[in-house]
Amino acid sequence: MSRLSFNQPVQVLRGQGLTTEELSSVAEAMDFLQHWPVGRRGPVYRCALNSCSAAMAAQISAEDARKAFSSFARITGILVTEFRADTIALKQDIPANRTLR
Repeated sequence: MSRLSFNQPVQVLRGQGLTTEELSSVAEAMDFLQHWPVGRRGPVYRCALNSCSAAMAAQISAEDARKAFSSFARITGILVTEFRADTIALKQDIPANRTLR
């Protein structure tokens, strides 16, 4: 495991919320953040970006950067939890013209 690998990956939503992506390193989190919409870059975004930059410069641990990125993902509503992952899988298996009872 590389110095910049996360102990546990972070799953985030992509696009319209039905696609998930698993990020397992500081470099992957940094790439994700660099593609974040400019209009949605606030203080939480900057904290996550600064933490990833600091980890790449060996100023903080990859796990501290992971915590900052996970917080960013949770606050912005893109963090996938176990419950949310089950819901996404359920939505993908249901035909558009069927409803749940």
